[in-house]
Amino acid sequence: MSGLLRGLRPLAFGAEPAGERLARIERSPHYDKEAGHFRNPVAASIRPRPTHGRGALMRALLRSEGRKPGGAVPLARPDLASPPASGLRLTWLGHSTVLAEVDGRRVLFDPVWGMRCSPFSFAGPRRLHPAPVPLEALGRLDAVVVSHDHYDHLDMPTIRELAAGDVHFAVPLGVGAHLERWGVAPSRFSELDWHETAEIAGLRLTATPARHFCGRGLRNKQRTLWASWVVAGPGHRIFHSGDTGYFPGFAEIGAQHGPFDATMIQIGAYSEFWPDIHMTPEEGLRAHLDLTGTSGALLPIHWGTFNLAPHPWAEPGERTLTAAKEAGVRAAVPVPGGSFEPSAEDLPGHPWWREPGARPPEAGTPPEAAPGPLKLDRA
Repeated sequence: MSGLLRGLRPLAFGAEPAGERLARIERSPHYDKEAGHFRNPVAASIRPRPTHGRGALMRALLRSEGRKPGGAVPLARPDLASPPASGLRLTWLGHSTVLAEVDGRRVLFDPVWGMRCSPFSFAGPRRLHPAPVPLEALGRLDAVVVSHDHYDHLDMPTIRELAAGDVHFAVPLGVGAHLERWGVAPSRFSELDWHETAEIAGLRLTATPARHFCGRGLRNKQRTLWASWVVAGPGHRIFHSGDTGYFPGFAEIGAQHGPFDATMIQIGAYSEFWPDIHMTPEEGLRAHLDLTGTSGALLPIHWGTFNLAPHPWAEPGERTLTAAKEAGVRAAVPVPGGSFEPSAEDLPGHPWWREPGARPPEAGTPPEAAPGPLKLDRA
């Protein structure tokens, strides 16, 4: 019967952990075996809270004004032919997808090249801009890191295309079940619990805690873990937050693994309706300070590519620049496809979203059709 049910489950949904993988999950100190799910480091509500009533929640979710650009988002085609002079370069490819070149190695975080973050090609949040560069144009990759299994971070077509090469994947505990169903051999990935480390191509990749949740199917059992990640090379250290609400554990991660030359921090798709599982820009700035103080550069991620929350599409960038300036933090806001070396004296700081082509419609202008049904990061 289990095989029959698996056959009925859409391929994009992935697979539920079973067998030894499930046994390992149940042995995890972060898994509540009695409740049957992973625990957050700090208790978090994963369902939207109708703080001003269900009507206010629905109106906020259905409102489209300002939630997509009024024209084409500017893009850059990164020049990846030469290695970074400093040994560290980050290229933001939109949303949470970042190519990190670290001490001669190349790590791709949360790769999503699909047009929709959805299990379906005809529904779900659609990109606000194309991918800045074809996946095959990235060249050699040493590791692909996935923060969790939501569709805007784990994209089946992208994973299957990457798996056609010889790159090694690093994923949180349980996510390997999805990869195996999509044809990735267990020898091709490292599946880590929080605080576990894998050595890949001379880099140390450590899964660290995050405050979020998981799920790809209609019934999410919360049996796949979500994580932030530390990548350490011989000369540089970087941090990728994945998706997370703010929690005091950032200071602990910084004390154990920092200081960081750069952090990639989620600052978009926030709302008063789900305050525990996503950070506001100000909370993201606070997380950076907890992790590494005013040293290192901050790259804001998880914004500007998909419409996943009620806030205006460019608001995260504006608020991050303001918060960073007030705190004395060096923040970089490249256009999608833009690269920078965190040690450079001048980081990309131009608010490109204010340009006439990218700005949101003026107040009172009839909004264009929304890019698809909103999915509260379950997409």
